[in-house]
Amino acid sequence: MEKVNSFMRTKPVFSLLVSMSVPMMLSMLIQSLYNIVDSIYVSRLGTDALTAVSLAYPLQNAIVSVGVGIGVGISSAISIHLGSGDQEKADRAASLGIVLTVFHCILFVLAGIFTTRPFLRLFTENPVILKDACNYTYIVLCLSFGSLLQIAFEKIFQSIGRMKVTMYLLIAGCVINIILDPVLIFGLLGFPALGVTGAAIATVIGQICAFLLYIVVYLRKPYAVRIRIKYMKPDWKIIKQIYSVGIPSSIMMLLPSVLISLLNRILTAFSSLYVAVLGVYFKLQTFIYMPANGIVQGMRPIVGYNYGAGEPKRVRSAIRYSLVCAVVIMLLGTLLSLIFPAQIFALFDADAELMSAGVTALRIISLGFLVSSIGVIYAGTFEALGNGRNSLIISLLRQFAVTLPLSFVLSRFLGPVGVWIAFPAGELCAAIAAFFLLRTYKEGAFTPF
Repeated sequence: MEKVNSFMRTKPVFSLLVSMSVPMMLSMLIQSLYNIVDSIYVSRLGTDALTAVSLAYPLQNAIVSVGVGIGVGISSAISIHLGSGDQEKADRAASLGIVLTVFHCILFVLAGIFTTRPFLRLFTENPVILKDACNYTYIVLCLSFGSLLQIAFEKIFQSIGRMKVTMYLLIAGCVINIILDPVLIFGLLGFPALGVTGAAIATVIGQICAFLLYIVVYLRKPYAVRIRIKYMKPDWKIIKQIYSVGIPSSIMMLLPSVLISLLNRILTAFSSLYVAVLGVYFKLQTFIYMPANGIVQGMRPIVGYNYGAGEPKRVRSAIRYSLVCAVVIMLLGTLLSLIFPAQIFALFDADAELMSAGVTALRIISLGFLVSSIGVIYAGTFEALGNGRNSLIISLLRQFAVTLPLSFVLSRFLGPVGVWIAFPAGELCAAIAAFFLLRTYKEGAFTPF
């Protein structure tokens, strides 16, 4: 325990951030690669199949949103309590976090059974697309326990600085997915060709395997926090602490799902082609934003621990270095999107019409990547500080409050191009708000510059 305290408090901030962020960036890049490979495989089945998976994405993303959101709440609570030297409360936060996650697993089984078809019918009447989308969604929702519990353990390990463990196990789950995708989708090695259903089965198998690997690793040796049955009884103060960060974080991550669903309604008025474009874009943007989120995940325990330990100078340094790293990643993403958009969409066997629409969308939306660095890093900062409200405000502006109404208005005059323009506009508004929120928080004690 003392070694962990010394590690977080005394190691130079930049090298500490690099050592904790790089493993997460690598694992996020692998996960992003999996998301893209998954879509490439599905695209071989035709545009209808790709559209079906795109329609299922909001519900699939809801699982990850709740898992990661509550996981961030668990991680924040653990880091702050470890920083203040309260081992028992750190153990309670980890133990109760697992209990809350099991409860969420049950809720998603019910959601999968009762909401899948009514939800998907809001966006298509095509029987082929609807059938594929339902088959995919039933599986990923009703068997979501692997994903949710995997994420919970991931955040617990991240809160104590064990980033390499989470990197290895996240990569393991993604590699299993990548291997099983073509086998189950196209019927290789004697397996039946299951199409879109095969993609869903490959996904949940990878998630469950990663969760089981976490159990094996956790049981092999003691770590800085322990999950104990005696700490699983309700402690409402810690539950409130977890949810005060976890609920805003979950809402923040759910916003893209809500946004995609509502934007799909706008875009279907023009053509289902633009639904496919939006679905492909959200797969592609994970390849850019997930590495940035890797930096946030490396930053959170550093900020949370040093905030709890009363080290504001180290908190400011962690935020500053994180912001610079995120800017570099976003600049690279912007350049690739502006220079090579056609080559990127060619990976999805795009026909001429899909290629034309996709290139236009990617070039316009990418104009907001660079400025989004501020919103991404500052939202993560507020989560680490235990202030879910400010994090939620930033995320609402980034992904909902500006983008949606502006999409509705501009699409009336510019068609689908109006929807694409709304994305960078939302990022700019969020960046301005984030700057002022951090500048006024605790009298500017954590302003990085």
